[in-house]
Amino acid sequence: MTDRLYTVLFSLATTLLCALSLGGRLFYLLSFVLLAMLLYGLVSVLVARQMLVFSQGLSITEADRGAEATLTMTVQLRSLLPIAPLNVQMQTPAGDAGVMVDAGIMRERTMTFPFPLLHVGVFLVGAKKVLLTDVFGLFRIRRNVKGTLPEIVSLPRAFGVERLKFPEQDDGKALVNRAGEDVTSPEDTRSYRQGDSLKRIHWKLSQRAQELIVRRFEVPAPPDTLILMDCNDPVGGDKQPDGLMRLRDTLCETALSAAKMQMEDQNPIRVPLYGARLGEFQASHAGSLQLLREELAYQLFRGGERFEKVLNVELRRMRRTGATVVITTRLDADVIKAVINIRKSGPSVRFYLVTFTPDDPQSAPFISRLQHHLVEVCYVTPA
Repeated sequence: MTDRLYTVLFSLATTLLCALSLGGRLFYLLSFVLLAMLLYGLVSVLVARQMLVFSQGLSITEADRGAEATLTMTVQLRSLLPIAPLNVQMQTPAGDAGVMVDAGIMRERTMTFPFPLLHVGVFLVGAKKVLLTDVFGLFRIRRNVKGTLPEIVSLPRAFGVERLKFPEQDDGKALVNRAGEDVTSPEDTRSYRQGDSLKRIHWKLSQRAQELIVRRFEVPAPPDTLILMDCNDPVGGDKQPDGLMRLRDTLCETALSAAKMQMEDQNPIRVPLYGARLGEFQASHAGSLQLLREELAYQLFRGGERFEKVLNVELRRMRRTGATVVITTRLDADVIKAVINIRKSGPSVRFYLVTFTPDDPQSAPFISRLQHHLVEVCYVTPA
């Protein structure tokens, strides 16, 4: 119902009262006209609600952040009774919006609505409900759009970062205590070759075979690059326009950039994600980068483990880690202590602080403490 309906009802009551009191034909005519308006308005929207055919779809299901996608809607009103233009309530990545659509009578109408993907994430896009109104504006009825809304994934984009620095005697392929072959893990035997160390000769087997036999050992896998991204609610974006989403975008794209740089050199990486959506990504070649982009896009950035706890839990992995990348928006004593513990355990550490205020003097003591323990500190400011 609308405000105009109450006006018409009041007018109808007045004209009926005058008609019954005075017996004038004019008041009866006015009453009949008002009653006909009411009946037509009610019947037209009820019929239109049942005879409305609506469908929608997206031109793409995923794209890079900053790209443009298109929503296509098809509307067909099979009723012969005209109504006012439809008010289609839509959900887009930028927020809710309303669109007026003149469906016409007994014809199909197709419309396209382009929209930009401003932020990383998974978004439901499309019409949620349709408001139908009669031509007199007396009745307004809502019809929910059946089915789930189309989903689109906005993927993070990588940017250039400096190469990670491994420990001094580590070329990025094997740590000092695992360089060469692992003498504790014999894998096989073979015949002696010129230049083989005498320590590798299997004397008992050589005596039995009447020739020199040497042991072969497992060649250890190269160390991982561990990328730890803070999957909790970002901090520091309250005073910036769209600050929370921009911080989320930068966290994802920094993690992606560090991973891409390592994978291009065929270095194995691990990206454990401790958010509301738990998971872990492992790869060693750039062909798997698309999977990481999708994993980052699906992160909710809420309800995960506290980041300092994540850092402490990941200390157990440092024996096989050549370099660690820490990406966060928070800078406090607990996080700093955990990062320093990682650095003391052996691997080199790069600390990315995602912030709108890199010159904040309150951050200086924490940064100095990290640098004192040879942690590489980098600032990333959201675009």
